[in-house]
Amino acid sequence: METCIDYGFLSVIPPILTIVLAFLTRQVLLSLLIGTFVGATIMQGFNPIYGFMDTFQVYISDAMTNAGHAAIIAFTLTLGGMVTLVAKMGGTQAIANKLAKKAKNARGAQLITTLLGCLVFFDDYANILVVGPTMRPLTDRLGVSREKLAYIVHTTAGIVAGIAVLTTWIGMEMGLVTDAFFAEGYEINAFAIIIKNIPYMFYNIFAIVISFAVAFLMRDFGPMYKAESRTRSTGKLFEDDAHISMGDEKEEQPNGKIYYAILPILTMVCVIFFGIWYAGYQGLEGVIDPFSLEGFRTCFGNADPMPVTVWAAVLSSIVAAIIARFKIGMKMSEIYATWLKGAAGLFEAMMILTVAWAVGGVINNMGTADYLIHIMSSNIQGGFIPAIVFVISCLISFSTGTSWGTMPIIFPLAIPLAIAYAEDPINSPLVIATIAAALSGCIFGDQTSPISDSSILSSSTSGCDILHHVRTQIPYALVPAVCAIIGYLLVGFLHLKAFVLLPIGILGIALFVRFVGKRTDAEAFK
Repeated sequence: METCIDYGFLSVIPPILTIVLAFLTRQVLLSLLIGTFVGATIMQGFNPIYGFMDTFQVYISDAMTNAGHAAIIAFTLTLGGMVTLVAKMGGTQAIANKLAKKAKNARGAQLITTLLGCLVFFDDYANILVVGPTMRPLTDRLGVSREKLAYIVHTTAGIVAGIAVLTTWIGMEMGLVTDAFFAEGYEINAFAIIIKNIPYMFYNIFAIVISFAVAFLMRDFGPMYKAESRTRSTGKLFEDDAHISMGDEKEEQPNGKIYYAILPILTMVCVIFFGIWYAGYQGLEGVIDPFSLEGFRTCFGNADPMPVTVWAAVLSSIVAAIIARFKIGMKMSEIYATWLKGAAGLFEAMMILTVAWAVGGVINNMGTADYLIHIMSSNIQGGFIPAIVFVISCLISFSTGTSWGTMPIIFPLAIPLAIAYAEDPINSPLVIATIAAALSGCIFGDQTSPISDSSILSSSTSGCDILHHVRTQIPYALVPAVCAIIGYLLVGFLHLKAFVLLPIGILGIALFVRFVGKRTDAEAFK
């Protein structure tokens, strides 16, 4: 239900209420429903009857019937079934056993998980749904808390996808940049602009650095230190009051083979990668060599990745089922029951995700993002622009729980604002840094918000309580965010280049973890 009414401060009530209730009551689904209801009621002139009706008839219904949302749900549930089937065959445990030979302790488990997350760079959903279940047996065995696993999985999902070149994000990024420049009278090579802004995506880069730093140095701080201390000293992987959405599969084949897991996962990875390339090539009509670097870039930019992910999940499930039938000797009824159990294990997470999208619809219709931009963007000095854009992007994406939903709002406003202060907008470090700040700020909010779909999926697939995940992760996101703000201020006022600021920021984060973090290695608890 679109509206042009200016709700002002009322527009921030639904997201604030939802987040506060989630932490106070620890009932995420109920909190999301209340947030949706309150927003719908406000838009219906404070009529609770009409607000109740719109909550389900308009917002939840729209969230369920949206084609992109339906594809995400189908992909997630199907892949959940495949992962459970692979676990039942002993495939994930076999990978854990193999990696355990390389990873002898919690440090090794964390480093390998972080590295694997960086390697699955082309899609954030695929990253979350592969890395979490695959690495969970290893991190469990070597005494890494579920909170830390969820943090690593989440950090290496959207953050890596946001700075990699051949990803499912590149099309939206290029389209938004092209449109914003075109509106100001400039025709640009959007891909070249995206490449230039990568070194200025300070938050993404520093977030990856801190994830490696805490793993290598075996030092933690904030609520994560408490979680890691609990696991090291008592062996408890999560708190006693944790609510776990995706169960652990215990009935595994004792002699599982690595390829039981590798083949289905490799099938999914290959289908997604080449499927996106193929889907994008369909619209090119042979005007470009699809096998060239430019061809791959253009194909990824033109493709709609969501249908491809569903193809990949279904095919990977079929491969897993074939292995189960002919190598393990499982009956078809058992294969189906196991797959269905895995899909059902994510049902609650999908309910939460659906209502989170409903809250997003309410927030969008109330103009929450426009209100936040209005109150924060008045009378900005040129040097403040990248930092202010980063903060606004963080607030909007945190409040709305979506990076992709924030980017189309912030880019058309941030880029023209920066262009107004630049003599050569296409090559201006101020403009490039502003674009990077907008994108990385969107990712920060998406990573830290309890109503974010990536937060919900990361916690579910890692076997972690979502609120425990958010609480322990936020300090680890705030450190690189503060470093990013400082970096953007130095770009804006001192015109420093990224190659100067990045080493300083990396060193600062390493020193922070070393001297602020407390030891969490096994020897510290003897």
